[in-house]
Amino acid sequence: MGFESRIQKTFDNSLNLPLYPGSKYVIFSDCHRGTGRANDNFLHNEFLYLAALRHYYQKGFTYIELGDADELWENRSMQSIKENHMQSFEMLSLFYMQNRFFAVYGNHDITKKSNKFPKKHFLSFYCVKTLCDRPLFPDITFYPGIILHDKLKGHDIYMTHGHQADLLNSTFWRLSRFLVRYVWRPLESIGVPDPTSAAKNNTRKKKSEKKLAGWALENNHLLVTGHTHHPMTGSKTSPYCNTGSCVHPAGITAIEIEKRTITLVKWSVSTKKDMELYASREILGNQESIDAYF
Repeated sequence: MGFESRIQKTFDNSLNLPLYPGSKYVIFSDCHRGTGRANDNFLHNEFLYLAALRHYYQKGFTYIELGDADELWENRSMQSIKENHMQSFEMLSLFYMQNRFFAVYGNHDITKKSNKFPKKHFLSFYCVKTLCDRPLFPDITFYPGIILHDKLKGHDIYMTHGHQADLLNSTFWRLSRFLVRYVWRPLESIGVPDPTSAAKNNTRKKKSEKKLAGWALENNHLLVTGHTHHPMTGSKTSPYCNTGSCVHPAGITAIEIEKRTITLVKWSVSTKKDMELYASREILGNQESIDAYF
């Protein structure tokens, strides 16, 4: 099966959500929440992530997570991930309880596609405020893709993780997981980068992005993915956008969709005049109307 067929199969089994002029969506990808150890790259950005979540919750946004939310290749224990990122899961549960949380699985958390996995791990979480278990994502389904259906003009937005463009990270994901867990993770601890990662290998990154952008143009779809950790907004000749990630040393990135406009934003640590630190939101690139991609 070629990558075109893998992507098409993704959207044949996707979730459809409405896109109206008043819709407000924020899309994050590649949080790679870990177990709080040295290899937990999300840990140093969690402050920014929580600040962003509170902002979007208060502003009435619906949160969409585009895969690789939890690092389940390097780590076996979902319980340990939940315990080390309680505040993040508490915020996400607030979105979910208001029907404002939807999620796609990626290659690093592909085990979520099984119905048994969410029933085992996402029914509840331990809340440190109330000192008891509280509902987390009961009855959640993790989808291969999500389509924002624009009933006004028919300019739909197709969203998935993006690993479908890479044979090793899709069809042969079990082999990749084995290599990451038992070969590349130990080697990375001594400075050897993982050559199979689209996020860390520029050649694989560009190859994946070229395939994804080509598919979007050929099928006349606006495509949004993560996977490569390379934030970008496209154009009419390249209708492909990427959310970036939450594990970059300089901050976290996301894509906002509001008033039928796409905005790529970055959250980072800034300093006020009195030297107080705060989480700042910065717009990257140009804000584009959805119509500009068609």
